[in-house]
Amino acid sequence: MKAFGKILGLFFLGLLLIVVALGFALTHLFDPNDYKDEIRQIARDKANLELALNGDIGWSLFPWLGLELHQTTLASAATPDKPFADLQMIGLSVRVLPLLRKEVQMSDIRIEGLNLTLSRDEKGRGNWEDIGRPAQASATTGKPAETQPAPQPTEPAEEKPAQPIKLDIDSLTVNNARIDYQDAKTGQQFSAEGIELTTGAIREGSSIPLKLSAFFGTNQPVIRARTELQGDLRFDRALKRYQLENAKLSGEVSGEPLQGKTLTFGAQGELLADLAAQIAEWNSLKLSANQLLGLGELKVRDLDKEPKLTGGLSIAQFNLREFLEGIGQTLPPMADGNALGKAELVARLNGTPTSLALEELNLKLDDSSFTGRIAIADFAKQALRIQLKGDRLDLDRYLPPKSKEAEGTSAARKTEVKETVASAGQSGTTPLPKAPTQQAWSEEPVLPLEQLRKLDIEATLSLAQLTLNKLPIENATLKTKGKGGLLNLEDMRGNLYNGTFEAKGQLDVRQQVPQLSAQKRVARIPVEKLIQAQGEKPPVKGLLDMTADIKTSGNSQKAWVDTLNGNANFVLNDGVLVDANLEQQLCQGIATLNRKSLSGEPRGKDTPFEELKGNLVFRNGVANNPDLKARIPGLTVNGNGDVDLRVLGMDYRVGIVIEGDKSAMPDPACQVNERYVGLEWPLHCRGPLELGAKACRLDKDGMGKIAAKLAGDKISEKLEEKLGDKVSPELKDALKGLFKR
Repeated sequence: MKAFGKILGLFFLGLLLIVVALGFALTHLFDPNDYKDEIRQIARDKANLELALNGDIGWSLFPWLGLELHQTTLASAATPDKPFADLQMIGLSVRVLPLLRKEVQMSDIRIEGLNLTLSRDEKGRGNWEDIGRPAQASATTGKPAETQPAPQPTEPAEEKPAQPIKLDIDSLTVNNARIDYQDAKTGQQFSAEGIELTTGAIREGSSIPLKLSAFFGTNQPVIRARTELQGDLRFDRALKRYQLENAKLSGEVSGEPLQGKTLTFGAQGELLADLAAQIAEWNSLKLSANQLLGLGELKVRDLDKEPKLTGGLSIAQFNLREFLEGIGQTLPPMADGNALGKAELVARLNGTPTSLALEELNLKLDDSSFTGRIAIADFAKQALRIQLKGDRLDLDRYLPPKSKEAEGTSAARKTEVKETVASAGQSGTTPLPKAPTQQAWSEEPVLPLEQLRKLDIEATLSLAQLTLNKLPIENATLKTKGKGGLLNLEDMRGNLYNGTFEAKGQLDVRQQVPQLSAQKRVARIPVEKLIQAQGEKPPVKGLLDMTADIKTSGNSQKAWVDTLNGNANFVLNDGVLVDANLEQQLCQGIATLNRKSLSGEPRGKDTPFEELKGNLVFRNGVANNPDLKARIPGLTVNGNGDVDLRVLGMDYRVGIVIEGDKSAMPDPACQVNERYVGLEWPLHCRGPLELGAKACRLDKDGMGKIAAKLAGDKISEKLEEKLGDKVSPELKDALKGLFKR
């Protein structure tokens, strides 16, 4: 038995020596380089591929089936002079015996200097699309072949599922590879160069270390990026499950969108793709972009249909201003140079290939906190959807500061007002102030028209406290929609100084000159607070009720005022005319008629009133007020005139009527007697709005008429006393009329 085993062993040893000898003979006596033409023809016929073997073919047969190709190019047989791939060298070898067991055991695979040049022509056809299709047989000119009978259908044999080939590769190395892509139709170009790939042993179910680095570039827009990816790859082809563990992606990117700046980025985590379940996950996500740091998790399902993204994202507090400036994004000028200094975010993610939503959002921006939802409903249309609720927002910090041109306009007007105030005096005996002439508004553009024309937005915002134009608005809500250049302010309301306001409006930027319209209503808002918020001294106090319906056009403060048209009505209750004593003005008129001089100082500098009301009609920036009325204890005030909003000036005719209150006036020179009751004492008010009633003076023409009337009444009384019943009533009336003319 031992002898039989020895003989069997010698037999197999001899067989192995014969196989080795045969392999040695084949590799040394058979040269594949002699068959290059045949190899090219096979590639042409079977794969429609033009194969150029410019270098030597090296090979080995046993126990490794090895192959080395040098200086090789590949092209479509349709365009043989336009290769789409070339390589300097590819080397690989595989054990022969494991192939019989459907196992691939390979040594190191090395690829050197691979270049892929891919392109699409103007019809969208790629230069690689014909590869792999067998060449069509050439047409024959002889007799047509006899028709063969159609084969009879047979019972299909029961197919067994193919067993996947077991892979066992020592390593894979790719050095100095490059990929170029160009689209003639769009002009777009893409390149990946300096591609370096190294792996450890590639075995199914085992952890495979890998490292990949490359430089990327595009021309629309011009972008350059350096990237490096490291991790441990694990895969199971039977389960269609692929994992990249301990993944680390890092790099830098620069180019036109970054305006010469550089973004340094990084991402880490555990990646999984389960093609059987059609899901992909990125767990334990850590990301960075310059100083921005974030954590999160991402999951994509329905990979074979329309992928759907879910997950979460948390971004730690960072300086948003510095981050944006660091990636070349120029911020518009803001009143507060430190605005956008702090930002942090926590949100759930939901998305599709065309949309992304931040749900359950918690956003902190500077001193403000918001909750709600922000979404891009359509990336292509930039459709923005916002639903936010916040605690407070000082919007003034983020608005543009006054331009030099606006400051110059404001300074010129303030100088004019200051000079007018200085010459106006306090007693009302000085000449009537001059009408202002300096423009009060800036011509700087306000609205970003191009961005607004592209805007697709639906937004709902509510804030516990909003500061706008220095006004502390409480419980503010805003709802707006905009699309195709037409923006609608559907509702804006809030509380202001214990009063309320509401507004609706529309902005149409579809044409070259923007059109604006608005409807407003305010109730019981202290008007002096509104004026003080603009840095002006209020000439009047009181609770304002107002409704307005206005239209305007243009894209600057000046244009909006110059083209302002519409109407409004207002009521000012429980008010005060500040630094304006109408009683003193009335005293001056009475003293003038009494031919006396005032001997004392006014008892007060203000004039309280119960109600001040009227209607306004706006025509190209000038508000006409035909029916001003005010109720002051003992007095009624009527007026009409214009408020020129272009220069913030006024020109009014005012009449003061003494009513039932006939108490003594504060100065003996202006004692009221019954002859003055019911007369309308005329005032003319002209000058900057800031002067208020201080811009009012006695109307000399009107005073002359009152004097003539009073003189006529006095003569009539004397005639009555002298004539008594001695003349007929007709003659008596004629004489009275003569003196009243």
